[in-house]
Amino acid sequence: MNKFIFDVDGTLTPSRGKIDPLFEEFFLLFCQQNSVYLVTGSDYPKTLEQLGEDICLATKKIYNCSGNEVRKKGTLVDSSNWALPADAKDWLLDQLSQSSFILRTGNHIEERTGTVNFSVVGRNATLKERMLYVQYDRLTNEREKIASEFNCMFTTLDAKVGGETGIDIFLKGRDKRQIINDFNKTDKLIFFGDRMENSGNDYPLKCEIELYNRGVCYAVKDWKDTFERLVYLQEARIAA
Repeated sequence: MNKFIFDVDGTLTPSRGKIDPLFEEFFLLFCQQNSVYLVTGSDYPKTLEQLGEDICLATKKIYNCSGNEVRKKGTLVDSSNWALPADAKDWLLDQLSQSSFILRTGNHIEERTGTVNFSVVGRNATLKERMLYVQYDRLTNEREKIASEFNCMFTTLDAKVGGETGIDIFLKGRDKRQIINDFNKTDKLIFFGDRMENSGNDYPLKCEIELYNRGVCYAVKDWKDTFERLVYLQEARIAA
């Protein structure tokens, strides 16, 4: 049976933004007609804000905080109690002070269920401030460098670049790949994500799906790319 799995930020919505109204209408119907699951580094309130209650309730399950918090039809069914160790937090604060990107907006280390999001510009940044950091990061690859150094320093933890401005951190193995254990081996998993490169937070799940021949993965550029691919899949299925 086909099971569709979607990242949220950059895949179904603009990063940290709300779903496009036209796509929302299409995707709600898609959820009602297919087995749809969401997996995101964000917490549930943010997912609810981005996608709306109708879509969230139409999905089979939502794996928030990279799968460390799981909801079914809005009801919490599983969660992790892991917290970031003090030495790792101190190291991140050092990186924050050393960054040559001068703008700071606050909420730089956001602790979520079973995971942490680290952002140099801060989670309080406006869209314009976020875009300034996006441009800076493209030139410097700062997030990839910080994540790589973090992984060398803290071998029981894992840091992955996520979204446009952040780095997701969790216990090794407790990233998005963990959700694959929720599916039957006979299920065909169809995964859409925008960060499937080696340092991206969609990469671990992509590897699990491809390594064990569990389905197919689509690396998308943005929500518009996802929309176009889903329309094509729908049309191809109807034609068949």
